[in-house]
Amino acid sequence: MQLCACLVASVKTVPNVVYRRQLLVTALIVVLLDLATKAWAVARLENQSDIKVIGEFLKLSFVRNPGAAFSFGTSVTWVFTLIAIGVSIAILVISKNVTNKPWAIALGGLLGGAVGNLIDRIFRSPEVFHGHVVDFISVPNYPTFNISDSAVVLSAITMVILSFRGVEYQTPDALPVNLDAEQK
Repeated sequence: MQLCACLVASVKTVPNVVYRRQLLVTALIVVLLDLATKAWAVARLENQSDIKVIGEFLKLSFVRNPGAAFSFGTSVTWVFTLIAIGVSIAILVISKNVTNKPWAIALGGLLGGAVGNLIDRIFRSPEVFHGHVVDFISVPNYPTFNISDSAVVLSAITMVILSFRGVEYQTPDALPVNLDAEQK
């Protein structure tokens, strides 16, 4: 009977591994896209005129951003670094319990976005942990942004929609099994 209970417990925890992997793969894709597009932006857009993609509606315009959106907090870059580290750790802790694909993808996008901009904060000039984030996508009446920023915003919107719809990040059938109850 103990073997049976252990098998049931292991089957119920398998989805956690699947969805955690989905979360981490999503985060990795966001980080890789962010790094690739920022490398391209530094090589092709820095010290160049804006490139109009769709007239005045969508332009590629190079900016090194020391703060957050709308130039908020430019003198406290280290705070954004700490926030990104905290968000990343929190998502990794939560990821152990995620058993819902939309939540895994949304949290993966948020993690990838946080890590993408964290890489800039840690490794870009002017100094370690005070680096300026590379932004290059420009639309009217909105701050210039990058792939990581987009991932954070889209993930946040997705999580709000999931929450309003009552979708749990952990499905009830994937909750941990009480082995003592099943052994009796």
